[in-house]
Amino acid sequence: KTDWLHPETSPPMRVSMPVPIVLPVTDFTKRQIEKANAITLYNSAGKPLAIMRNPEVYEHRKEEIIARCFGVEDPDHPYITLIRTAGNWLVGGEIELLGKIKYNDGLDQFRLTVNELRGEFARRNADTVFAFQTRNPTHAGHAFLMRDAQRQLKKRGYSNPVLWLSPLGGWTKASDVPLDVRVKQHEAVIKEGMLDEESTVMAIWPSPMIYAGPTEVQFHAKSRRIGGASFFVVGRDPAGMPRTTEGPAKGDDLYHPDHGRYVLSYSPGVGDMEFLAFDKVYYDVKDHTMKPKDPSRKEDFISISGTKMRTLAALGAHPCPDTIPTDLVKEKCIPPGFMVPGGWAHMIDYYQNKDTKEWVKYSVQHELPALASHAKPEGMYNTLAFTVSFDASTPQLVDGGAGAAKVSPWHHVKLSGEAADSFNMIVEIPRGTTSKLEVQKEVAGNPIMHDTKKGLVREYTYGLTFFNYGLLPQTWEDPAHKFDGNAGDNDPLDIVELGDTSRKVGEIVPVKILGNLKLIDQGELDHKIIALALDDPKAASINSIADLDTHKPGVLPALVDWLKMYKTTDGKAVNTLVSDTPDDAAKAKEVITECNNAWKKLAIEKSVNNTKFWLP
Repeated sequence: KTDWLHPETSPPMRVSMPVPIVLPVTDFTKRQIEKANAITLYNSAGKPLAIMRNPEVYEHRKEEIIARCFGVEDPDHPYITLIRTAGNWLVGGEIELLGKIKYNDGLDQFRLTVNELRGEFARRNADTVFAFQTRNPTHAGHAFLMRDAQRQLKKRGYSNPVLWLSPLGGWTKASDVPLDVRVKQHEAVIKEGMLDEESTVMAIWPSPMIYAGPTEVQFHAKSRRIGGASFFVVGRDPAGMPRTTEGPAKGDDLYHPDHGRYVLSYSPGVGDMEFLAFDKVYYDVKDHTMKPKDPSRKEDFISISGTKMRTLAALGAHPCPDTIPTDLVKEKCIPPGFMVPGGWAHMIDYYQNKDTKEWVKYSVQHELPALASHAKPEGMYNTLAFTVSFDASTPQLVDGGAGAAKVSPWHHVKLSGEAADSFNMIVEIPRGTTSKLEVQKEVAGNPIMHDTKKGLVREYTYGLTFFNYGLLPQTWEDPAHKFDGNAGDNDPLDIVELGDTSRKVGEIVPVKILGNLKLIDQGELDHKIIALALDDPKAASINSIADLDTHKPGVLPALVDWLKMYKTTDGKAVNTLVSDTPDDAAKAKEVITECNNAWKKLAIEKSVNNTKFWLP
């Protein structure tokens, strides 16, 4: 590891970042990379994004990071929860990007690199830049802070101070307004004149929000220096949130609303960056603007909380009359001037449809994974709408399958391959990817879609898959079948292919069977058939589990570890295997035959009732 105290590596002046930028990895990934001179970083679809040179692995001192960053006790805090369930190691090194990061979510035009940002500021002839970070919709109170900051800078002698409106694009907690809603709302604020279009640059900043209050706001400010900002606008309770953990203090602010501004004023490492601090502003019912409260007429100023704004948007509130009623919710009206009409329309759309429409919560890449030629995608990858259907050109279809109204990978692809003693595998999750895709039993045609939990797509967080994962068609693990009291898991048979080739989603791969691991998952028996593609370079030499150990040493222990541990980084318990030693190929084939017979009762004889499955 680098010796940061050695004179040759320690710069003459070093200031620690308030929030560490880290990449947590599991024990599994650590074992994969710890002897490498360089490693490749991939997205969930298996696309290489960057190369990390000379990687170094450090202990993930979770409690120390939590204590130093957050400085509060709130065990159920959403980002603290993420830290605690993350891997036990951190990996770092020199990063070489392989290209500009794109997300394909309709918002890439607002994602500017540092050089693009500086170029945009220069194009507008800015003589200084002030940044305003936001994770909320912009209302008149925010606009007041930004306009007044510009006024102050002009008073100090700047002729053309340009505003960088900088919405956070990274992870945010579930209750926050989604990124696409915020960006569209900000667009309306600019186009409808609440902010000056020529002197405002809206550009998404890729950082997540970790809700660490005074510590985090230092990071927000310092990171904006890189993009060219000389001033940073800071308001009340920056990067704060209410306490999450149950107890008498739940709902109280975690941080004093003034502490963020105080800490920024004395923060080391900000160089010549200056801060423009503001206190809370209120809505003036006399002139319908937002401004600091006038002590001589306090009764004319009202506070419109975030909770009230959300309630009014859900009600579809219309503009209030000139005389503002005392109970806005009862009258279902929003004070005029609080938000531009177009921006308010976006808020109504979101809060009235938050559970029925799909939103871009934060920046997630949507570039498609590699797909088989017969696999036809619809919808955006990494969303609930993503669907992969199979067409009539799908290989290895049963007689009449090509003419079916909907070609089902589960029911219409043959189980047995063309070669003797071979089987057809349908790939759902290619090697080197992390999005959990699976055939949908209850959807017409049984397309491949994202597995979901609580309305969100699921992703493996334990590490990159080193195998191709999928199903054996025309099989079904019947829950009526018991093994030591454990029922079949009600799914097609899972199959793990251990070759070196990364396959494509929906690809039909002829394989030879090597063995079977029996996983017990929440009281259900879930067979994991182990196989090798017939076209693998080592296929001629590997015909058994023993051969696998000989020609691919370490792969089987890695698979056992993966199957046991992959859910632990989601905060779940370790999985149980009946045995860490797989059954042999003969016993695995017996399981396949048994599950094929169960499928025949289900799909051919139709003698199994109330499954809710789509059957041809």
